[in-house]
Amino acid sequence: MVKIERLIVGQLQTNCYLVWDKNTGEGVVIDPGDDAEYIRNRIRDLEIKPLYLLATHGHFDHILAVLELKLAFKIPFLINSKDLFLVERTVASANFFAKNKEALPVLVDGFIKEDDLVSFGKNEGLKVIETPGHSPGGVVFESFALQNERGVVFSGDTLFKDGFGRTDFSYCSHLDLMSSLKNKLFKLPDETIVYPGHGEETTIEEAKRNFKLLLPS
Repeated sequence: MVKIERLIVGQLQTNCYLVWDKNTGEGVVIDPGDDAEYIRNRIRDLEIKPLYLLATHGHFDHILAVLELKLAFKIPFLINSKDLFLVERTVASANFFAKNKEALPVLVDGFIKEDDLVSFGKNEGLKVIETPGHSPGGVVFESFALQNERGVVFSGDTLFKDGFGRTDFSYCSHLDLMSSLKNKLFKLPDETIVYPGHGEETTIEEAKRNFKLLLPS
């Protein structure tokens, strides 16, 4: 049985997710955006044995706690290679957008790509789906039977309850994001639970209703 806990972290109220196998305690941390001490304490309180730090994309508000958690748990940080340039800008971006003068640099240990499987526990895993648009290397993490046998997807800033991430930076692509939604996320079963990078959870069915005029079938 897999458990999920959402932690809201940082100035931009990013959703960080702890996902773990209740039987073995093994799990992963998705989008450790800030407040490393808070995340670390919850991991220890819940007796989780984290194996990986994962990021849906490279924006600073999703990775600021990486270095401290890597040091605390001696685990690797994984991200899509196309967002490495954003990771390298972490300190500057945090200073500029959040006036965060204490941001620490982030080092990547490995890369994830389409169809990779990040495994933990006995038979659990998260499948990587590349969803460019909000950033070139944006990904979502999909798993089945995590919650009452309903599919689950951790969507980062690709899909929110009432919208999607901004695409007005020079490296973003609105067309790519629309394609990621229509051709990937919206192909998932309607009952799939969506855990976004900010805000409350939704379902694929609800998201498709919200996008009906924008993305007709």
